[in-house]
Amino acid sequence: MQRPHTHRKPFYFWSVFNNRCPRCRKGKLFISDNAYTLKGSKYIKMHTDCPECGQPTELEVGFYYGTSYVSYALGVAVSVAVFVAWWVLLGISIYDNSLFWYLGVNSVLLVVLQPLLMRLSRTLWLSWFVKYDPDWDQKEAIKPERIVPEQMGNW
Repeated sequence: MQRPHTHRKPFYFWSVFNNRCPRCRKGKLFISDNAYTLKGSKYIKMHTDCPECGQPTELEVGFYYGTSYVSYALGVAVSVAVFVAWWVLLGISIYDNSLFWYLGVNSVLLVVLQPLLMRLSRTLWLSWFVKYDPDWDQKEAIKPERIVPEQMGNW
């Protein structure tokens, strides 16, 4: 007889915004908690397997190439949100420099947010391919078939 689950299913958006494993929604995906640890590119280094449930974080060679599209969409969403906020709060006109000020502020904001957007895009991408498993503590994670260990990191 299986024991009843005593843990609740963590909220999806909480786990994505906190960069948690999509299978157990508890384990940290990234080695460093700080997205702005730019020394040695530690901000983007991920665990090979989830520390909690053992879910592999790279499902195939080149798995994270698709995150460029997600990161682009997030960047566009930030730019649109900043444009709408700028327009409502300050106004945009072709007769003064407000459009150029918006472009400058938006560019700086995108550069500052880039480490966070890259992490978020990787977490989102992985969560679309690995679903939450309520029995993650009782079952072993499925190892990907398309991984050749000699080719890992060879991109």
